[in-house]
Amino acid sequence: MKDLRLGVDVGGTNTDAVVVDGEGRIIVETKTATTPEPIDGIVTAITTVIDPLDDTSRLGKAMLGTTHPTNAIIRRRDLDRVGVLRLAAPSSLGVRPSANWPHDLRDLVIGHSQIIGGGFEYDGTPIAPLDEDAVRRFAGACAGDVSAVAVSCAFSPACTDHELRVAEIIEAECGTVLPVSLSHTVGSLGLLERENATILNASLLTVARRVVNGFRDTLADLGLDVESFLTQNDGTLMTVEEADRYPVLTVGSGPTNSMRGACALAGLTDGLVIDVGGTSADIGILVNGFPRESTAAVEVGGVRTNFRMPDLISVGLGGGTIVRHEGEADGGGVTVGPDSVGYRVISDAMCMGGLTLTLSDVSLAVGRLDGFGDPSLLGGVRDGTCEAAIAWVDERIEVLGERMKASSTPLPLMAVGGGAHLVPAELAGFSEVIWPPHHSVANAFGAAIAEAAGSIDKVYSYDATSREDCLRSAREEATDAAIRAGANADEVRITSVVEIPMTYVPGGGCRVIVKAVGPLAA
Repeated sequence: MKDLRLGVDVGGTNTDAVVVDGEGRIIVETKTATTPEPIDGIVTAITTVIDPLDDTSRLGKAMLGTTHPTNAIIRRRDLDRVGVLRLAAPSSLGVRPSANWPHDLRDLVIGHSQIIGGGFEYDGTPIAPLDEDAVRRFAGACAGDVSAVAVSCAFSPACTDHELRVAEIIEAECGTVLPVSLSHTVGSLGLLERENATILNASLLTVARRVVNGFRDTLADLGLDVESFLTQNDGTLMTVEEADRYPVLTVGSGPTNSMRGACALAGLTDGLVIDVGGTSADIGILVNGFPRESTAAVEVGGVRTNFRMPDLISVGLGGGTIVRHEGEADGGGVTVGPDSVGYRVISDAMCMGGLTLTLSDVSLAVGRLDGFGDPSLLGGVRDGTCEAAIAWVDERIEVLGERMKASSTPLPLMAVGGGAHLVPAELAGFSEVIWPPHHSVANAFGAAIAEAAGSIDKVYSYDATSREDCLRSAREEATDAAIRAGANADEVRITSVVEIPMTYVPGGGCRVIVKAVGPLAA
């Protein structure tokens, strides 16, 4: 009986893993340092949690949350060169693709770029016929110049015909060696932001292939016969096959895993969550057990996008954050971060025999952390340094919480992550501070309990039919999408319905966003 799940989450400092039983209880957990080649840390973490199991054949599913795609974008490494084709002429010739990208990223990623005839209005009416000859010429120009192609079309979420036809033509001209990312599968309404997300997705395909193959090979080498998944930005799952095609949808999965894990471990559905790692802290708010999604365009590596991302605030505050003195000994102040020793905290922190004063040292000195390092090694720290640093931490967390809350009503704060010891027991503006059981591995637990989801983001005309019929159709489409993603058809539930009237278009247009979620089918 395959009643166990394996959850793994790779962070900048630590790689965590858990094994969860059919009742949602953690039976084995581990936290190990992330390695320069992350797959090595993944192997170590998985090996550690499966060794105590009497029967590994009970493992049925394995979930991975990873920072590989995010790091590739931020570090400008291992990205593919992308050909960009926009189907929107003559309506969008004024702004070229990647016009507002950082120059270094644009030079690295953008190959042959072109805008041709095609695209639709919000109701599916064609702007112009698709220029198929231009598509063929574009495919010829891309051959040998780029590794992937990104295709975006005006209002493609309303009508996918042109994007699908372009994919057929490029495959006919170039074969399957030139993968094509289509914008309607990646982003929502908003041509430029959706186009940006699609280009980033295409640039990450090689990185994704390496992650997916590495994860699969690791599981196979360890003799585990399991279904494998990656976690998405919204706290739900995608199969490894989907992750191979849509890697950009995983870039915000780490904090989301922590938030989902925190609420499940604490037994709460609403509140704030702060995930403190070794390098940074992310704070977000939970509504009905899921992270509140950002309503604003989200920047990834300096690029404005519009795919689903949690509403988060991040700050350079973690267990490995470096604490320094500025100025002379008698008059200088204390500065905290934002740089960090990261996964080297286990060797570089003063309490571990290193030479760098970190927030883990500070937390140990003021009594918030125990069982890590030797407090006697902190004897050389100047008087008042630890108190000043921890006061900065407390103030920063209070400010972040107030910025994230939608009202002045006090809410509980759930502290998770390896650096959760930095969070004080009392904070102004919060009803209570909670450290859930197993809080240090909440991210891996969140990955292990993640569910499958489907969503729909379309413009409907309420004048053409009734509002009720439009919403019913949207709910059905979202439910079907969740089932196709692997959710149990009998347990799918609608978690959110958003209506945004489009008063600037005729015909009673309304943008409808519906999300459906359900546990994975057995």
